[in-house]
Amino acid sequence: MTAFAGPAEEISGLFLQSCLPNAGNPAALRQWAAHAKLPELPDPARAAFLHGAPGKVFDASNGEGKFVLLSSDDGLCAVVTDRAADRETVQALERALGAAGIQFRLVAERNDKLDPKLRHREYLATGSGRVWRILASTVQGSAADQAMLTAGPE
Repeated sequence: MTAFAGPAEEISGLFLQSCLPNAGNPAALRQWAAHAKLPELPDPARAAFLHGAPGKVFDASNGEGKFVLLSSDDGLCAVVTDRAADRETVQALERALGAAGIQFRLVAERNDKLDPKLRHREYLATGSGRVWRILASTVQGSAADQAMLTAGPE
């Protein structure tokens, strides 16, 4: 992993390194995780993170906090942390996408219907001949700072 300034930057950097190049290709993502020496999480943690869906989960924690990389068998890729705040995560993601030369636009922004503390921002992004749908899900307010960035090919 590359060193970043804080949890929001770290989750965004990990997301750009792992998910964007490998979204839609679980075998390539899992090879990336093995090359990065990320340990695979066993059950019940794997099942809890994937909510029962088939796939693999890797521990990407470092000095900035707890980070988890999710690789579902259907090709979706996500990075999760419990330390990145709502606004900072969105700003760090957008800065990282721009710095990587990835064009993006926000196509939807809404609170979760079942839990209004959850905020979802959906982006359509393009770069290097690829198109992704990116979902940034964060917890708003004074609750624990949790964030999840998800990518899938469009």
